[in-house]
Amino acid sequence: MRAVVYDEYGSPEMLRIEDVPTPSAGPRQVLVEVLATSINLSDWEGLHGTPFYARFGGLRRPGRRVLGSDIAGRVAAVGAEVTRFRPGDAVYGDNLALLGGYAQYALAAESALAHKPAALTFAEASTLPQAGPIALQGTAAARPGSRVLVNGAGGGSGTFAVQLAKLAGAHVTGVDNAGKLDYVRSLGADHVIDYRSEDFTRIGPYDLVLDLVAHRSVLAYRRALAPGGRYLCVGGPVRTLLAILTAGTVIGLLTGRRIGILVVRPGPEHFEPLALQCLAGEISIHIDRTFPLDEVPQALAFHGEGHALGKVVVDVAGRAQER
Repeated sequence: MRAVVYDEYGSPEMLRIEDVPTPSAGPRQVLVEVLATSINLSDWEGLHGTPFYARFGGLRRPGRRVLGSDIAGRVAAVGAEVTRFRPGDAVYGDNLALLGGYAQYALAAESALAHKPAALTFAEASTLPQAGPIALQGTAAARPGSRVLVNGAGGGSGTFAVQLAKLAGAHVTGVDNAGKLDYVRSLGADHVIDYRSEDFTRIGPYDLVLDLVAHRSVLAYRRALAPGGRYLCVGGPVRTLLAILTAGTVIGLLTGRRIGILVVRPGPEHFEPLALQCLAGEISIHIDRTFPLDEVPQALAFHGEGHALGKVVVDVAGRAQER
């Protein structure tokens, strides 16, 4: 099978197309013919090997040669103990544990997958498994009239988070670069901020801050919160995360403002609810660009350099628009 592989951490130029053996499913695994995979920040971090926790599979070299966690496709084969799927089923899921989405076939645990809703294309379904739980869990505290800020509002998780917070009745502020602000407004944001010209931590206060690009100090985050407010970050430099876990916890206890890391619960039970909201027309899926498998390096660069509005999808087999 054809796959996009890499053997050293680095830039998208490290990636190349190679013919590799098609894997075989273990007892509780499913072999998926990948039709679409969407790009996430975790792919960019895994490519570069930074922050340091991105090297969980190998400290000096990548533990897995093929990136790509969000997959959508058809079941090609199942392991002997698999009961929920059979060959031909349309499935989707977050395969962060095994990766392999940038290839014609990928192995996934049965527990990581769900049946794809018939009304969604494979491209649309591939946008939900990782970004969906982040957005759902990150905005769970949004309430009518609450002041919610999403930093990184124009990206994949941010796109869903803005819509979910607005659906909950919150007053939503979206932060991103100037080129994305009209798009963020179109999602329903009440106010937008260009992070290059304004400091959102000095504009609040907010009842909830979901930070998808954490790079500021704990004191700045505390300043952004209203009494009783909550700050949640998803990823970021190791130094920032350690400061949030230590100083952030202490400051939160002393001031009544909770500062912490969003520990995302993955799996179908955490992304299927968003799929239902998309099917009901409550939440929209926005795919900025679709790239073929041969252009995965360009797709990763486009996403990693912050250009994408919403999600970027890789059309692995030229069939991502099928249902």
